[in-house]
Amino acid sequence: MENTEALQESSLRLSSKLLKRLGERLVLDGLVSESQLQEGLDRQRSTGEFLGEALISLGFITPGQIGPYMEEVSGFPFFDYGDARIDPEVATLLSEVVCRSKLVIPFRESAGRVHVAMVDPLNLTVVDEIRASLGRPIVPYLAFFRDVDQAIRKTYDGRQKAHALIEEMLDGAAAPTESVEVLVGQAEDAPVVRLVTSIVHGAISAGASDIHLEPQESDVRVRYRIDGLLYEQMTFPAHYHAAVMSRLKIISALDIAERRRPQDGRFATRTDGAQDFDVRLSIMPTVYGEKACMRLLEKKSSLGSVERLGLSPEQRAIFERLIKKPHGIILVTGPTGSGKSTTLYAALQCINEPNININTIEDPVEFKLAGVNQMQVNHRIGVTFAAGLRTLVRQDPDVILVGEIRDSETAEIAVQAALTGHLVLSTLHTNDAPGALVRLQNMGVEPFLLSSAVVGVVGQRLLRTTCLGCRENEPLEDAIAISLGLPMRHEPYTIARGKGCRRCGGRGTMGRTGVYEIMQMNDELRNLLFRNASGSEFHEAASRTGMTTMRESAIKKMLDLVVTPEEVMRVLSYEG
Repeated sequence: MENTEALQESSLRLSSKLLKRLGERLVLDGLVSESQLQEGLDRQRSTGEFLGEALISLGFITPGQIGPYMEEVSGFPFFDYGDARIDPEVATLLSEVVCRSKLVIPFRESAGRVHVAMVDPLNLTVVDEIRASLGRPIVPYLAFFRDVDQAIRKTYDGRQKAHALIEEMLDGAAAPTESVEVLVGQAEDAPVVRLVTSIVHGAISAGASDIHLEPQESDVRVRYRIDGLLYEQMTFPAHYHAAVMSRLKIISALDIAERRRPQDGRFATRTDGAQDFDVRLSIMPTVYGEKACMRLLEKKSSLGSVERLGLSPEQRAIFERLIKKPHGIILVTGPTGSGKSTTLYAALQCINEPNININTIEDPVEFKLAGVNQMQVNHRIGVTFAAGLRTLVRQDPDVILVGEIRDSETAEIAVQAALTGHLVLSTLHTNDAPGALVRLQNMGVEPFLLSSAVVGVVGQRLLRTTCLGCRENEPLEDAIAISLGLPMRHEPYTIARGKGCRRCGGRGTMGRTGVYEIMQMNDELRNLLFRNASGSEFHEAASRTGMTTMRESAIKKMLDLVVTPEEVMRVLSYEG
């Protein structure tokens, strides 16, 4: 989380004044239970959030419910981003850099005073600095970090700049060209440079993970992937497509003249709020021209811990037991974009100690981990997963992470490493955890080696979570309950849906959570290996011996009001 140290200082400064009273009032009025309050306090201490924000994050209370209590115990009016009206002209009285560094956002002016949402209104130094910068009296409001952050993102959203630039460029539209020299000149023109920057920074503001630039017959469509789904953001005229692509190629050090073959590159960007991102660019030819896909990776992004992956308490205990084994293979499975890398990084953080030698081979290295020796795959010079893994084995490792097992050679080396006293972590693209055993057998790994090497397999998916700011409870329809395999009962099950608000951009969902199944190797599964059993047989045996399936995990989160039934069926519809 950005500005973590400042946020923790703010929380500590306020906590002594309001934590005890706030907790007591919430319990006394029946909004949270004693156990929920304790869980909120534990989260508050570990993340630096305010107690109220921690309780909202855990789903125990809504911003609308806690607002009056925050006002009562703090003495400051409470800024509720979901209901507040933000005047864009007032909001931009301070620069994005100042707003982010001070954790503030001006949002209204009345009677000569500027109303300012602040994460720490008790910090008199910041109050005085903001008052001096604005040149007029201010009214400080107490606000949660996430609300201030979202207000800043919305205020300085690059998408608005991009739309304005497109309108500006339409007035001076240039004729299409194929000349490399002319394209270079257009790519360096200020409007094209600003358009590319605005599209990228707009995606960052929207919390997107990927950007797609897709040429159509008459225009170019720009889509962002947000929480796993694609949303169209804008289009721009097709005759600017070549100049935009040339700009992307120049900043990614790619061949600007090559338009018939796929190309891959990367570049770095920094937002006005001083966030540094690595952008991985992939270009492929299509019938209407080159399509670009950009993956956004924040350089200083705070990695999730095992506690925050979304594992149930029972699954977390199993997972931590597996990753602390001295040797063997642990595989994480799922399709692209299901959070496998996040799970592996969380595992490394859990076991990373000064007396352990951890080495990785990745494609690419998405996050740099302190104390971990990370190697990047480079096919151009022959550094493949297999070649890199051979080197890692000779580096006296305790733990080896292989970004992905893609071929039989890498699989065999990984198995041998596990059998010679190393803990090996890796990923496979399979639909579920039991399917990993079938996949490895299909790669040619002998059953007797797998039975000794594999200690556990984690299958996972990511589901969009219901927005806590606009969540409303409702009964689950009987037909949906039956389709999900829930036992019928007299009282209907309760679920939650988001109605759509400013916090979630009207989507009703905000963020994602993982759902998991963890298959531990046992004698029954080993016997099936020697029989060359099918994936369904492995799945049945794993479930019979105690594995909670992804579908069961997802349904539990639905009943815990975290996800909707539609999201469960969308992501896990194939599951039996």
